[in-house]
Amino acid sequence: MGDQSTRGEEFEKNAEKKLNSWSFFGSKYEDAADLFDKAANFFKLAKSWDRAGSIYVKLANCHLKLESNHEAAQAFVSAAHCYKKTSTKEAISCLQQAVNMFCDIGRLSMAARYYKEIAELYESEQNIEQAIDHYEKAADFFQSEEVSTSANQCKQKVAQFAAQIEQYQKAIEIYEEIARQSLTNNLLKYGVKGHLLNAGLCQLCKGDVVAITNALERYQDLDPTFSGTREYRLLADIASALDEEDVMKFTDVVKEFDSMTPLDSWKTTLLLRVKEKLKAKELEEDDLT
Repeated sequence: MGDQSTRGEEFEKNAEKKLNSWSFFGSKYEDAADLFDKAANFFKLAKSWDRAGSIYVKLANCHLKLESNHEAAQAFVSAAHCYKKTSTKEAISCLQQAVNMFCDIGRLSMAARYYKEIAELYESEQNIEQAIDHYEKAADFFQSEEVSTSANQCKQKVAQFAAQIEQYQKAIEIYEEIARQSLTNNLLKYGVKGHLLNAGLCQLCKGDVVAITNALERYQDLDPTFSGTREYRLLADIASALDEEDVMKFTDVVKEFDSMTPLDSWKTTLLLRVKEKLKAKELEEDDLT
């Protein structure tokens, strides 16, 4: 590993020398770029990720001097992928610079891809607000390039996190929109009941039984097959349990569904919120009597 680092340092020194030399036109930047690229590769082989990242940033700056924005953007992406191993903050900064350049040269699908990557980094840091913001940006860019599948994946992430921070209406609108879109696509039709279930769970978290009943009617109008699904039955039975303020019924309904279709942690979290509200109502009733 030491040998790789030494070679990386040699190429870096030669690149810096080249930059400080005098030459016609942009040839010194081209030569330096070539040397920085080699240096970065050796630092990667040595697993010196910070050094490799910093060299890729220098490489990006050489490409900027040569007005090669696409190459500069790719160098910032390479820097980010090195920094990912040591500093999420640096990785995000480099990806953001790459995104700005891809936008400038009209490579919107590339910008979308790296907005999504930024969102994933924020997600890994549990920075939900920034994750939502960048998944939304990625979704908009994917949509503008008509990459619907990727756009919907990002939108679902937005909805998932919006519900997590109790922005239920925002989540509902996204899930309903994706369900509507999916109905027109034979490959995606099967997923409609899942999107409507997610929207319905968010409706339940809002705790308005009338709104839930109205939503279920709308979902039947949207997809007449929905009323025959276990997902519909779960939502309808929970709405009934809420209306009757019956915690036992709620628990039985959820348990039965879970025994057939195991609930993931996101759905479980939302259902626990609904149950807590229901318990609180039951306690209020007990206090009054």
